[in-house]
Amino acid sequence: MVQALIEDLAGNRPGDAVRRKIQELQPNPLLRLLHRWRPASEIRSWSDGLTGERITGKRLNRLRSRGWFTLHAIQWASGSDIDHLAIGPAGVFSINSKRHRGKSVWYGDTAITVNGVVQRHIAVSQSEARRVSRVLSRRCAMNVPVRPVISVVHAAKLTIKNANPPVLVLAVEHLDQVLSGLSPTLGPEQVAHIYSVARDPRTWVA
Repeated sequence: MVQALIEDLAGNRPGDAVRRKIQELQPNPLLRLLHRWRPASEIRSWSDGLTGERITGKRLNRLRSRGWFTLHAIQWASGSDIDHLAIGPAGVFSINSKRHRGKSVWYGDTAITVNGVVQRHIAVSQSEARRVSRVLSRRCAMNVPVRPVISVVHAAKLTIKNANPPVLVLAVEHLDQVLSGLSPTLGPEQVAHIYSVARDPRTWVA
């Protein structure tokens, strides 16, 4: 029973991969806490990301009462991870959490800027969604389109200038409402099948 739980990704908490990274950087709990308050500390940067993933994960988990399944901190064999995966009637969504506390975020046709500085969020999210789609389609023996989403956490302002964006960019407080309001594309059996494959860590070893 214990082994089965370990091998079920449904047991992952939002931000688990980031927690492991922080612990690797500083194994000592006291020093780890001190580093979290140092402005230029690498641990502080990772801790900010952890906060964003926890907030996004909490919001996504609200979808469970609406026929959705969510997974968090899905690790690839390379060591990188998928922040969140949402699987429900409207399809499959790979969600990247981005915490930009107190900053202005602007999303145009193909790029995001944070306080006027161009970020790679769009390209990275699209690449991840394509990779997830390839893996799930192969393992599920059916075509599984995956739509990329960016969850923006704690931004002072989020401006979107795109009527049909290739990546959904959403303030975290609207995340569950928007996803659950999209048109259905999958039946309950398809949702359950994709989720059963996605929660198996062997799916992601490639």
